[in-house]
Parts: sequence; C-alpha cells; structure tokens
Amino acid sequence: QVQLVESGGGLVRAGGSLRLSCAASGSTFSPNVMGWYRQAPGKQREFVAHITSGGATNYIDSVKERFTISRDNAKNTVYLQMNNLKPEDTAVFYCYSAGVGGLHWGQGTQVTVSS
Repeated sequence: QVQLVESGGGLVRAGGSLRLSCAASGSTFSPNVMGWYRQAPGKQREFVAHITSGGATNYIDSVKERFTISRDNAKNTVYLQMNNLKPEDTAVFYCYSAGVGGLHWGQGTQVTVSS
C-alpha cells in the first residue's frame, strides 16, 4: 500500500514563503515522477510542478521563478519551496507520484496567502 504524507502548509502573508514536503512510502515503491497539483476554491485542480527521478523539472508558468521543486530519491520525498507567495496561490496542494506502481495522491495540505 502506497502512502503519500504531506506537510508544511499554513497561513502566510503575501510575499512570504512556505516549504511543502511529501513523503512516499510502500513496499518496492520507486516512483518515476513526483509532483504537486493544487485546487483553489471553486476551481479545477491544476498542475503546479513535477520532478522526475533523474531530476528533470517542469512548472506551470504562474509559479516559475517563485517555486522550486526538489527531490530526495533515497527518502522518496519531494519538496516544494514556495517564495514570494501571492493571494492567488491560495489552494489545497496535493502531492502525487507516478510510476510502475501506478498513480497515487496525498491527502492535501492547505496553503493560504493573505493580502
């Protein structure tokens, strides 16, 4: 059974920073891709960023230059460093992993940015 456990969400003022973490566990679990989606109130879930096991990254345009995704393969953990946060970044952030074991999601962590 694969589990993804997120942490690091919270309330921050505009311009502030947060760091999200997502630890994946499960027997013989070795995801190829790990990343983040987010869902703002009343909106569809949208892709934010991902990173492959080889370190290749991809970001949605609205977070480029502000967010940095990184990964510790030994710990099956992915991080999302979010700087210069804006009120429009307010959302529930969901971690995901994809690979031989299939697609898995975390439970979500709330990020709220006040103006």
